[in-house]
Amino acid sequence: MNPDVESPELGELRALLNAERVRLGVHIRKMNSPGSPVYDYWENVLPAALILVTSFGATAFIHFYVGAVVLALGCWWWLAKVQPKVKDGVFHRTAELVLNNEMQFQLLWSRGILTLYAQLPDGAERVATRRDDWRDFVRSLRSEVTP
Repeated sequence: MNPDVESPELGELRALLNAERVRLGVHIRKMNSPGSPVYDYWENVLPAALILVTSFGATAFIHFYVGAVVLALGCWWWLAKVQPKVKDGVFHRTAELVLNNEMQFQLLWSRGILTLYAQLPDGAERVATRRDDWRDFVRSLRSEVTP
């Protein structure tokens, strides 16, 4: 396959995703790891470092209990506020990467990082994972999903 030529299935998949007829799944943990093409070092390290430095500073300059409270509040902030944004950012960067480059889509598909899900008009559900061919999945939806 010529890397410069996009298959019609990827264009169809993009249209199905835009029409919200198919959903793309991304294995966030694998994509939010060092070495991943969408991993952002500072997005992951900076908030944790900020929490630890603030907690250590509060412990050293004020009191142990204040440092423990700062650490507890920092952990809550990390889990409630930062992690959802990191997860969304990783998902969107991955989706943009794979939907604009079929070779990247195929590579990440073969590694089990991507999945596709569709709920058909009759209520039946279809899922495609690494064991399935994503192109066959898109082709099979042509007649079933389009109105």
